Amino acid sequence: MYHFTARVSGTLDEVQRRVIEALKEEGFGVLTEIDIQATMKKKLDVDYPPYRILGACNPNFANQALQAEPEVGVLLPCNVVVREEGEGDLLVTFMDPEAVLNLVERPEVKTLAAEVKARLMRVKAALER
Repeated sequence: MYHFTARVSGTLDEVQRRVIEALKEEGFGVLTEIDIQATMKKKLDVDYPPYRILGACNPNFANQALQAEPEVGVLLPCNVVVREEGEGDLLVTFMDPEAVLNLVERPEVKTLAAEVKARLMRVKAALER
């Protein structure tokens, strides 16, 4: 599996704030935010429910990964999706860094991937409380 998911109640903005705060507690910042709903409406005139992709990054881990394998940047940052499945019912889906970074055949990157996954799993657990 390339992802893991938490089901959370609230509005998209509320849940997104909670996600960002929980990520911060684990040493991540959000580098990018893509609003799929707005983009699809603007580019294709297609209606989507609220859906955002957050590009989360822990600078220390990213630096270590890039030092070990400069091309690993194509697999960064860790994406976190916050999307509405029904009114007040949101899914927060995390990219599984082990699944993605296992493409890199370097033991030090695999070790980093395991630590990043552990932190993201703690973020998931915090959201589910």
